[in-house]
Amino acid sequence: MKHLLYILIATFVLVGCKSPEARMPEQVQSGSFLKESAERNKKLNEKEHEIIQDIIKNNPEKDYIASESGFWYYYNTKAQNDTIQPDFGDIINFEYNVSDLSGNEIYATAERTYVMDKQELFTGLREGLKLMSEGDHITFIFPSQKAYGYYGDEKRIGTNVPLICEVTLNTITQEND
Repeated sequence: MKHLLYILIATFVLVGCKSPEARMPEQVQSGSFLKESAERNKKLNEKEHEIIQDIIKNNPEKDYIASESGFWYYYNTKAQNDTIQPDFGDIINFEYNVSDLSGNEIYATAERTYVMDKQELFTGLREGLKLMSEGDHITFIFPSQKAYGYYGDEKRIGTNVPLICEVTLNTITQEND
């Protein structure tokens, strides 16, 4: 019995002192999803850009301006005297409507009061409003990444939908007034 106890103790000591074997690394292709996603977005942007350029080419009577932010616009009416543009914290009142690139109305004309850069508004429209003065009436064409992008607005605007917004800036109340 004593010998059996020594054999068991020796077995546990030998097995317990064995160092763990290193695991083999898993084979993972890191970045492949991101690369595929980037390629898909490049193709989507190119396709949208081509469609927008066709719209611009087919409307030579409109004087389209390419913004530094990646969207296009033209003035329906430009304010003659007022050069004040909204700045951070200014309260603006504007009217706008939203349609797809085929001209199908998504949202009818609505009036909105907005505090510049302190409330939610999709990127393109927020940047577009900063280019406007009181009385300006501008039509914007926003590629999907400047509109609601991949998620849409979860109501009427779907995934990756470029938009046309017609906007009239009624008033600007400066923050320091």
